[in-house]
Amino acid sequence: MNLHGKIDFTEITDVGRVREHNEDAIGSDPDIGLMVLADGMGGYNAGEVASGIAVRIVSELATEGADRENRDDIDPHSGLMRQSIVLRDAVYRANKIIFQAAQSQNDCEGMGTTIVACMFYDNKVSIAHVGDSRAYRLRGGEFEQMTLDHSLLQELVDRGFYSPEEAQRSTNRNYVTRALGVESSVEVEVHEYAVLPDDVYLLCSDGLPDMVEDEDIHLTISTFNASLDVVGKQLIELANDHGGRDNVSVMLAQVIEPFAAKKGLLVRLANLFRS
Repeated sequence: MNLHGKIDFTEITDVGRVREHNEDAIGSDPDIGLMVLADGMGGYNAGEVASGIAVRIVSELATEGADRENRDDIDPHSGLMRQSIVLRDAVYRANKIIFQAAQSQNDCEGMGTTIVACMFYDNKVSIAHVGDSRAYRLRGGEFEQMTLDHSLLQELVDRGFYSPEEAQRSTNRNYVTRALGVESSVEVEVHEYAVLPDDVYLLCSDGLPDMVEDEDIHLTISTFNASLDVVGKQLIELANDHGGRDNVSVMLAQVIEPFAAKKGLLVRLANLFRS
């Protein structure tokens, strides 16, 4: 399915006001509804190596997977759609490659990266993430964080040591408990959601929510959503105006009209028996 004209996309990345290098990486393929964002870490320039590998591998494998037939297959073990499996397995593969590079190359030792990626298909979106890069959704007047950070702070919130409001003000936000390339294997969190016209989806590195409160992100998207390019620039500007202590990247997608997949007779029969 080609999503050209069904969803608007924009993306922007910025080094910020403090860092010398941009260790974020972003990549997208609007035709297949793919967005990938990674935030690298570790060693001189090694963070940008890790994030670059992650975006390249996930983009390549997700694109290959999107070209295959039987797009509506459901995995019998996980219950996930095939697109979710493709996205998840692409992140697994990226982890292995980054880990191997970190083990074999001295200048890449200790490198890793967070990642958040999404793929739109058949009026749905699959979101995969590892670490504290985030996905948000604006639907009507409700702004919602779609991913939970894999971080020490989020674990403390889950255990009741912090409220979500206290966590947002905490200075200890950046201790991630999962990242690509740190271990030979990693747990990838994947979820699927129904998509509606006018939904706006935001992927971002932690350089945005660390500098800008969710309420202000919501207000910015709501105010400028006639132009996603303007929204992206305004969000980057807000992060930098509030200190810009980290690289900041944003990717935005706005659903223009439904994009249900065309289903053949066999697929319709299979869906009938599942219902």
